[in-house]
Amino acid sequence: MIERSLLVAAGLLLCGNTPVPPTVQDKGEAEQAIASQDEAGTDSDIIDVGFDQDRYERMTVPVTISGKGPYRFFIDTGAQATVVTRKVTDELELVPTGRARLVAMGSSEIVDTIDIDQLEFADRSFSGITAPLLERKNIGADGILGLDSLQDLRVLIDFREDSMSIADARSSRGSTGYEIVVRARQRLGQMIITDARLNGVRTAVIIDTGAQNSLGNLALLNRLRARARETLTATDVNGAIVESELAMARRLVIGDMELTNVPIGFADSPAIEALGLSDRPALILGMGNLRMFERVAIDFASRRVLFDLPGTVRRQDLVAPGFMATRTKS
Repeated sequence: MIERSLLVAAGLLLCGNTPVPPTVQDKGEAEQAIASQDEAGTDSDIIDVGFDQDRYERMTVPVTISGKGPYRFFIDTGAQATVVTRKVTDELELVPTGRARLVAMGSSEIVDTIDIDQLEFADRSFSGITAPLLERKNIGADGILGLDSLQDLRVLIDFREDSMSIADARSSRGSTGYEIVVRARQRLGQMIITDARLNGVRTAVIIDTGAQNSLGNLALLNRLRARARETLTATDVNGAIVESELAMARRLVIGDMELTNVPIGFADSPAIEALGLSDRPALILGMGNLRMFERVAIDFASRRVLFDLPGTVRRQDLVAPGFMATRTKS
């Protein structure tokens, strides 16, 4: 019997040419002064977790299940559910206990589910997890840590140091050290930024650390009246092929932050539809564009996303002659 539908938007893996990353600007520096942040914060409860960058540039952390492992799971802020792969269940001799519909970036499939008694990472323990069972080749890791494991945490991705920190969000709510702080709304556990405009069109933005590149829906493409440059082919976590039309957005504004020349693929997505956003402009912002920042923190308890802008141009920002990330000075 199928009990529920689970949203796992991660795993949009680009096959083909990687789009040129956007230019990052501080909207406040270009157009107005940034308002000072008056919230104090502490990092005393932060737990640093070393990570590996797999070939899809998604970050993995060590996870143990029932005391066995470690297994490499990547943290995905776009996935409603924690996921395990058959590699893990075969080693632990776990058998499916149910079935559920898994909604991915380009498909919706009925999959087996596994009951996990104890899952541990970063000195935190979770029990009573029902996890979809997927193939490792389709997600590029042993599993996914989804929103059901992240709701009381702050996830910090530090692209400068190639490190990740996971903290109890209740004791790490400060915004000190971050240049841009954006509030979000929650829907099905996901953080949706509503204070965003793409080429002047109001757009709902979902921060997805499990997606390699950004994907907008056709409602957004129609409002933009943009012209596609080429067709991109990708694979979602169900193994389904996703084709999207690549177009370049001139300007993405999120709060007091601005990105210019943003490459975005456009397609109708079951994941966006599951969030109730199919009829309004919506954008899943993936890692390819997030890497233009020095740090990105996602605070689930306070429903905020915090950004650090790049202070200088770095070699890793260079992707092709004539293209680089810059910071505009007033």
